[in-house]
Amino acid sequence: MKIPGFYFGAKKNMEKSVVHKEKEDFKEIHWVLKNAHSNKFYEFSFDMDDFPNIRIQKISNLEETGLRFEDNKISGIPTVNNVYHLGIEFYHIGDEKTVEIKNIDLFVNADPKDLWKNIPGDPNDIFYKPDDFSYKGKFLDKKIVVTSKRGRSHAHEGKFREDDFAVNELPADWFVVSVSDGAGSAKAAREGSRVATASVNDFFNSSEILTELENNINIIYTPENLTKDKDEARKNVIRFLYEGVLFAHTALNKTAADHNLSIIDLHATLIFALVKKFSFGYIILSFGVGDCPVNLISADFSKVQLLNRIDVGEFSGGTRFITMKEIFNDQMAARFGITHVDDFSYLVLMTDGIYDPKFSTENKLEDRESWKTFFNDLAGHNDDSAKVDFINDTAIDVQLSTWADFWSRGNHDDRTLAIIY
Repeated sequence: MKIPGFYFGAKKNMEKSVVHKEKEDFKEIHWVLKNAHSNKFYEFSFDMDDFPNIRIQKISNLEETGLRFEDNKISGIPTVNNVYHLGIEFYHIGDEKTVEIKNIDLFVNADPKDLWKNIPGDPNDIFYKPDDFSYKGKFLDKKIVVTSKRGRSHAHEGKFREDDFAVNELPADWFVVSVSDGAGSAKAAREGSRVATASVNDFFNSSEILTELENNINIIYTPENLTKDKDEARKNVIRFLYEGVLFAHTALNKTAADHNLSIIDLHATLIFALVKKFSFGYIILSFGVGDCPVNLISADFSKVQLLNRIDVGEFSGGTRFITMKEIFNDQMAARFGITHVDDFSYLVLMTDGIYDPKFSTENKLEDRESWKTFFNDLAGHNDDSAKVDFINDTAIDVQLSTWADFWSRGNHDDRTLAIIY
């Protein structure tokens, strides 16, 4: 004979025992949350497959981290590195009124960027320049965007940005962009890079010089002209480019004299592209001294051209500078380029603060896959999800500046990047 009260009491006790055991099993499971990093998106999902009767109600102290909990998932961007003691508040569906707590820890590591100081440069310094500067505008029938950022190594010590650039619209629909990287060992390199870029652009801001360049270029690219005439015209173009570089060198010597400095105190590299669109296509006149590249990328990345000589290899560890009179030798002509293309997608100039972390070696500067990777990075495929939008480009200067703040271990130099698109 069954005793109803006893049966139901035993069943209830058994159910309590199961509920208790499942709650204790949940408490005892060893959950290790993966480490988070401050200022980077974080996500962790709780696997509840083994606990179908357990429900996580909330996670206490989570608001301190800047993260949120929803659908058994922690996600968000933590802002401060710390060790956070969290409480998983849960209940069993067989006893919904009783909420218990399981304790876990979340480690949020510091963002490496936060370990670097950002001390402003002295605004009263004779050669003061802004820590960061960006520019956007038209360039022929295309557009240009440039950013130049002080590197973390300089910011950490309150030093100045050594890089510089200049963009100018010239007479007769010519445009010029120049970029310079001041030598870190030179005490007034920041002024050297500024003078180098400004002065070479000023030289070409001459209707007379540009007319002579055009006349010679037309001779080169008129099919019926004699080969000897074309060769002479090429020499004339190189001569004008040479004079522009010599003008910059002279301006640097004058700056040194005016400020009682040695020319080596102004050591800086220099690259530039002087460009015009003719009836037969684009002409790009280029120059380079130092380790900064000028690259031309055709449509669909079908072709990548390095338009200047890079001073690496035999000059490794001894970069050449525009301030060195020894560059004006019989090898100087090899530093100039005359390039003709029907069209192009991008013309890119950069300093080694971009080139070193993104390309590593000079061999990759003419590798199409490396450039595809680079522009995918610009398109937002990076750790910071920083995107440079070349289509909806209203804020492209701000976007490029943000992108150029990327983290690359061991690469903390100034960064300058100019893109004609």
